[in-house]
Amino acid sequence: MTGRTFTVNAAWDAEARVWTVSDSDVPGLAAEADTVERLQAKLRGLIPELLAENGVAAPEPVAFALVATSTTYVSRNAA
Repeated sequence: MTGRTFTVNAAWDAEARVWTVSDSDVPGLAAEADTVERLQAKLRGLIPELLAENGVAAPEPVAFALVATSTTYVSRNAA
């Protein structure tokens, strides 16, 4: 299978304790979930729907890459 792969960037929101879509090349995409796996499951349904609603040409099946980033702070003095 070849064609375009849509990119979805997600970041961990420590305060809300959820993974949130922070950037995407899918128009209108907004989603969050408590695990990356649950976010990926939501995206499986949302992405094709949003592409169709926005008239974006996409191959069948639609491919997307979920890039999840989490920043962790640690003290250099922690042992």
